[in-house]
Amino acid sequence: MRPDYRFTHKHILGIDHLSCDDIEHILQVAESFKEISSRSIKKVPTLRGKTVVSLFFEPSTRTRLSFEIAAKRLSADTFAITTASSSATKGESLIDTAKNLEAMNPDIIIMRNAISGSPHLLTRHIKTSVINAGDGTHEHPSQGLLDLMTVKEHKQRIKGLKLAIIGDIAHSRVAHSNIIGFSKMGASVTVSGPATLIPRNVERLGATVCLSVREAIRDADVVMPLRIQMERQNDALLPSFKEYAAFFGINRQTLEAARPDALVMHPGPINRGVELTPDVADGSRSVILDQVANGVAIRMALLYLVLGNA
Repeated sequence: MRPDYRFTHKHILGIDHLSCDDIEHILQVAESFKEISSRSIKKVPTLRGKTVVSLFFEPSTRTRLSFEIAAKRLSADTFAITTASSSATKGESLIDTAKNLEAMNPDIIIMRNAISGSPHLLTRHIKTSVINAGDGTHEHPSQGLLDLMTVKEHKQRIKGLKLAIIGDIAHSRVAHSNIIGFSKMGASVTVSGPATLIPRNVERLGATVCLSVREAIRDADVVMPLRIQMERQNDALLPSFKEYAAFFGINRQTLEAARPDALVMHPGPINRGVELTPDVADGSRSVILDQVANGVAIRMALLYLVLGNA
């Protein structure tokens, strides 16, 4: 990291907007915050008096809750809005919703939306800071950052590692953020899955495509299967989950192609027996719950850093 480095971002919209120094700094700050979650009293006054609004137009368990826990552990005031409880059900536009929220003077809005680019749209119409908690099939920056943090904790480095991402690459914002983030930090990324679920020109993001799962995970340091996102598919792109599991599911036998100390990761939720067998999901190589724990630390770091520049 440069000696004169300074974090300058008012919004977190995607990993593609972050430099290597930005990512290193976020990981360092997250590591310093992680200790707070192990205390008997899990709270510090860092963001006391700040107001954090969660605006989620899609279902979420891990992301929504970990952002709320992160804000509360930093002593911020938190308010959550879902589609069912918002005026969007009455026909209000996203921009009008955001402008009305801004009139109440929150310090930051955390938004998840099914439409790619929606957080970017908000930043052109409101002055409040925005963190992208997942926009359509575009990006999920906090997930990409927590995945980087988890791998670095276990491997002590990112540069030179091989990450294999298996599954629904076309509809996965997690895959897109991880391809960008890991490639940017010096890892090689290979993606694999059914040809119908591999997007065109994914190589432009920094990934290598390999349709053979065993070849994709050969000598991999990290194996990350993804959930098949049926809710984002308009056409039948798979014959069946059973056939997908047979050809692309990760089990003990397929995992033998990876390095003996390879990590198994998954952004959740897991469809057990489809993309990942239970014995692998719960096995000694799995760091899936470490990802969840690091999600709180990463989101604490993002709130702290962004609000410092708001």
